[in-house]
Amino acid sequence: MSDLPGVIILGLENAIGLTVVRELGERGVPVHGIARSPSAIAIASRHCRTWSIRPSGPAAGWLPGLIAETGARAILAIGETDLIELSALPPIIGECHLLVPRAETLAKVIDKLSTLEVAAGLGLSVPQTWQPRAGEDFAARAASLRYPLVAKWANPPRVMPLLEQGELEWLKTEYVHGPEELVALLARYAPIGHWPLIQQYCRGVGLGQMLYMDNGVATLRFQHRRLHEWPPEGGVSTLCRAEPLGDHQAQMALSEDLLRALGWQGQAMVEYRHDRESGEYWLMEVNGRFWGSLPLAWHCGAHFAWEAYRRAVLDQKDAPPSPRQDICARYIVPETKRLLRILFAPQRIADPFFRRRPFPDLLGFVGGFLNPRARYYVFSWSDPRPFLRDMMQIVRKAARRGRR
Repeated sequence: MSDLPGVIILGLENAIGLTVVRELGERGVPVHGIARSPSAIAIASRHCRTWSIRPSGPAAGWLPGLIAETGARAILAIGETDLIELSALPPIIGECHLLVPRAETLAKVIDKLSTLEVAAGLGLSVPQTWQPRAGEDFAARAASLRYPLVAKWANPPRVMPLLEQGELEWLKTEYVHGPEELVALLARYAPIGHWPLIQQYCRGVGLGQMLYMDNGVATLRFQHRRLHEWPPEGGVSTLCRAEPLGDHQAQMALSEDLLRALGWQGQAMVEYRHDRESGEYWLMEVNGRFWGSLPLAWHCGAHFAWEAYRRAVLDQKDAPPSPRQDICARYIVPETKRLLRILFAPQRIADPFFRRRPFPDLLGFVGGFLNPRARYYVFSWSDPRPFLRDMMQIVRKAARRGRR
């Protein structure tokens, strides 16, 4: 049994939560997970010592009791909704550290427009952005813009309930190819009186720079390049590769400047589109929660959850080990969906500049299983049960659809 104080983790449903459980559990930290469903994959991990279903009602009502019951000295949250709720609570409850950003700082990062304004003031390249407002002449503005454009919501948590009330689908990103298409998109959201940000399309590939900030200084750095995404035109990273820390050093310094200017404490990923031909880095957003490609960082030894825990709970201030820089990670289920779309439904890929390469993609998909430097978001030889649970759930879902 470990002598280390325990930790509570909110959110066991995806590969991100699983990675945080593994990262802390393999170091001997007793992990108590809170899940929304008993089918959550991280429950199956050998590193999840105990777990419970999330109680109903606000966390302020039930969390102090759970802290007392488990003796936890730290709490980490995976989802944005949980982060928002916990950020409004005291930073310490008893002896337990809530390792989440404070509400005011988190609000700046969730609001993409606010982040872009701070970044522009620091000299980072930001895409031209228009936030439509009620009363504007949308048709005239649409006629004046250069296409293609990208539509994305400035503050997703705030708009999601409005979309649900209006029976409108939540779409993370939409590509717009001309004025008529833009006017139609804006008209769709007129009933709720809120519209997504309209941004210039930025060519390039995704570059993520991850930093752990402690009192204005980055104590841990890691970066990766997105090679594949689902959907193919942009979304969840399905194949990513570590980038040497010797590359993009000037941009890493700007990322640290940005997080310092935002008053950020803890882990964050600063996301860019990097155009290798022009050398331009376009800021997309700051991800203030544990990000989708966290499994790659874990496999490389860049342990952001442990960095938060050891500094707050154990008061360790020494520098962490340097991470590996020669590993790639694959998210197999969405990576398979990506391949199928490229092979059989390319007309559904919205990015007008996406380069379809069906044969190389097929070879790369198959050959990736033979790559000794490839790792996986969910599968782990030392902790296989979450993968088996995930596969069983996929089979059950497919069987249910087949019976309909």
